[in-house]
Amino acid sequence: MSEREHHRRGGASSTVISVDAMGGDRGPAAVVAGLARSATKNPDIRFILHGPKDELERLVAKRRLSDICEIRDARGVVRMQDKPSQVMRQGKGTSMWSTIEAVRDGEASVAVSCGNTGALMALSMVRLRKIEGVNRPAIAVLWPSRNPQGFNVMLDVGADVRADARDLLQYALMGSSYARNGLGIAHPRVGLLNVGTEEHKGRSELREAHELIAANAQAASFEFVGFVEGGDIPGKRADVIVTDGFTGNVAIKTGEGTAHLIGDLLREAFRFSPLSRIASVLAYTSLRRLQKRIDPRRVNGGVFLGLNSTVVKSHGSADATGVSAAVKLAFQLAQSGFSDRLAARVASASPTAPAQPAQDRNGTHG
Repeated sequence: MSEREHHRRGGASSTVISVDAMGGDRGPAAVVAGLARSATKNPDIRFILHGPKDELERLVAKRRLSDICEIRDARGVVRMQDKPSQVMRQGKGTSMWSTIEAVRDGEASVAVSCGNTGALMALSMVRLRKIEGVNRPAIAVLWPSRNPQGFNVMLDVGADVRADARDLLQYALMGSSYARNGLGIAHPRVGLLNVGTEEHKGRSELREAHELIAANAQAASFEFVGFVEGGDIPGKRADVIVTDGFTGNVAIKTGEGTAHLIGDLLREAFRFSPLSRIASVLAYTSLRRLQKRIDPRRVNGGVFLGLNSTVVKSHGSADATGVSAAVKLAFQLAQSGFSDRLAARVASASPTAPAQPAQDRNGTHG
């Protein structure tokens, strides 16, 4: 079924999302359960689901998704231990490859996968291609913060360990566009991660990036707050944190590990004595509120930025709640026309184009 046929069945505003059912730690059942949650909340959503047809048909029928879900038979699975180069040579029959192809062929607006991050990025770069002017794509994630929106955008978190000054400028442009379209922040504040906030600190490429980002901030409709430190990642000084993939990946893994440690220590403390057990009962409502506030499943989904179409990478261990969150993010970005706005934003700061605010057909900023 083509995207045009999906629109005919579901209405002109239907959004089609291509979903890789395989590759996640919990198997296709968790993915289909996540799609069911998303479908309940978004009546205009449609899916193309990729994986073993016989298995998926049973799961889809059980969740009563047959009317909004087309199944593409793909027997191969990209495993977490597979090397990207191996997948590029031998992965044509896999569910991940099929998922990307549906977006490439214009049948779906966004791709979602729980699979191998390196392989997904490699396939996406080769099949979807980079936006003209982008040197290195980036992976952007949402990080719980003290800001009113509840989250900050951080990029890159692992697409490429290196980044020069112009790459960091492009990350700032892409990150601010993501914050605008994904979080609804009209005029995002962008910070460049460094070892200190003073302008003379850091490597030479960071100081050069500082000048480039500052020079493009006004034209690109964001506020550059200068250098920020690690403590500002969950803070309220900036909405977008820009860094290289090596630093970003270390930061996010450290944050996840620290969150798990705090949770374990809290549980241990409340089990320490009869009195502490009573205290845990009294604090139950507050603890549940805290758990929901920092639950990583609520912001599951790293977005590949810098490609001609949008790809959302879900956590490999995502359950139905996590998959639903990733699909929700994909749906929001597709509805906003994010890919076109992102391309316009990058072009506005390319060497061949003057730095000016990118606008869509309705005159709104990208």
